[in-house]
Amino acid sequence: MVDDLERRIRDKAHQLWEQEGRPEGRAADHWEKARILVAIEDDRTSLVPLAPELVEEAKIQENLGEFPTASTDEGDRQQTPSRKAERTVTETAKNRLRSAFSSRRK
Repeated sequence: MVDDLERRIRDKAHQLWEQEGRPEGRAADHWEKARILVAIEDDRTSLVPLAPELVEEAKIQENLGEFPTASTDEGDRQQTPSRKAERTVTETAKNRLRSAFSSRRK
């Protein structure tokens, strides 16, 4: 079995070598390519027909949800912070600036 496999790889490598015009120094490349091609030829699982894809019933394809409206879809508008959050950020920034300038005066 191994001898048969090696013979097939050798034959395929020789065929590839001749197809490429008998280049020198590429024996390892041809051997590897031939090894892969023989492995692909031996793999008969790819020849098994696949089961056809099942078609979904039309009822399943119906949209059971609501379509987004201006009041429900938030993806098309830039989100803005609340007024409370704006005040908090503003006050924090003011306090940091005050403390930075007050520490310089000392």
